Amino acid sequence: MPISERDKVTQFTDLGLSEVLLRALAAEGYTTPTPIQAQSIPFLLEGRDLLGIAQTGTGKTAAFALPILDRIVRAPRRPQPNSVRALVIAPTRELAAQIAQSFRAYGKFMRISVGVIVGGESHGPQIKQLARGLDVLVATPGRLLDHMGAGRVRLDTTEVVVLDEADHMLDLGFLEPIRQIVAKLPKARQSLFFSATMPREIAGLAKDMLREPVNVSITPVATTAERVAQEILLVDAAAKPSILLELLARPDFRRTIIFTRTKRGANRVTDHLEAAAISAAAIHGNKSQGQRQRALDDFRRGQIRALVATDIAARGIDVDDVTHVVNYELPDVAETYVHRIGRTARAGREGAAVSLCDSGERGLLRAIERLTRQSLPIIDRRSEPHEQPAAAPSRGPKPAPRNQRQKPRFAGKAKPGTKPGSAAPRGNGNRRRGSGRPQVAAE
Repeated sequence: MPISERDKVTQFTDLGLSEVLLRALAAEGYTTPTPIQAQSIPFLLEGRDLLGIAQTGTGKTAAFALPILDRIVRAPRRPQPNSVRALVIAPTRELAAQIAQSFRAYGKFMRISVGVIVGGESHGPQIKQLARGLDVLVATPGRLLDHMGAGRVRLDTTEVVVLDEADHMLDLGFLEPIRQIVAKLPKARQSLFFSATMPREIAGLAKDMLREPVNVSITPVATTAERVAQEILLVDAAAKPSILLELLARPDFRRTIIFTRTKRGANRVTDHLEAAAISAAAIHGNKSQGQRQRALDDFRRGQIRALVATDIAARGIDVDDVTHVVNYELPDVAETYVHRIGRTARAGREGAAVSLCDSGERGLLRAIERLTRQSLPIIDRRSEPHEQPAAAPSRGPKPAPRNQRQKPRFAGKAKPGTKPGSAAPRGNGNRRRGSGRPQVAAE
């Protein structure tokens, strides 16, 4: 089928997939393939290698999962112990779990064994599933290498390998582990390589992995989703907590993902929201896999309104009907902005992204605008020029931030001779710095 004809595909039934897969797609309510599915699946059914450039939310999981399942259903055989027929490498635990869930959903009418090997979980259950052999293994690089080093899994009979979110692998420092894994694969294999952007290092890895690949590019590199309405609020750093509450008080912020740069920042924002009676949970690298999965499940079921995440989770969150993404802090890497806001407006829906930008983040904003080749709409919510950020309204009568080095000696009623709200004088005559108001930490 020529590429020009592939663009005209309007039904999954036109792609040549097995009946059991078409039945599963119908059960999931899928009838029309996305552009990357329509352009990739026919080539992959032919056994071709593929280099796919596509943003998250374009349907690329089904683009590689359906041909793999079709291969398995047309050539059924029991995997040998400690072997895998198809290997999918993902950068994060959340993304790995969601990919495995998609394989199970599309393969619901066929006998298929799907395993997930990620860090943050005990080795015992993983060893058991590997021992039986698997049709499909979805794994993060570090834990997979652990099992390979211990001889618990071998890849010499693997037929298909998929590297998903390759540019995120680069961000997390996984390029060398990926090369170690690929070196153990047989030369006679089908290789699929997906990335949202194509930096030089990733292009080199793709060249080494792929043999005469078909190139499918759906979204121009480093552009934002067209259905995401974007807005920048220029704010004082100290005003971010109150402005965040103001945003979440709006009824249209029904299901919101909030991004911070650090794990500590994510915890602080979550505590702030819960103190304001807004149901929230944090998801970041210091959380156990069980905690992260529970938070994600609660968010997906609507039991919490806000999910606060760091960038390690940015591409592993695939939840329908996310109404808003809030960048509480702009990312240090401009490309990450594209992936963050891609958590909304998925599967053809519309969404919105609001970014809080303080004076120290203006350079990050300029980098994002250069990368995305657009000028983002800006609303100035800063104080008047003569006002200092430290004088912004406080969050309430809470104690000073925990990271403040010098703590007041008395937390209760002021000692005689001191002004209300000030600390008691110390022995050396020094007084606590500040105006006497409760101070607000810049998150």
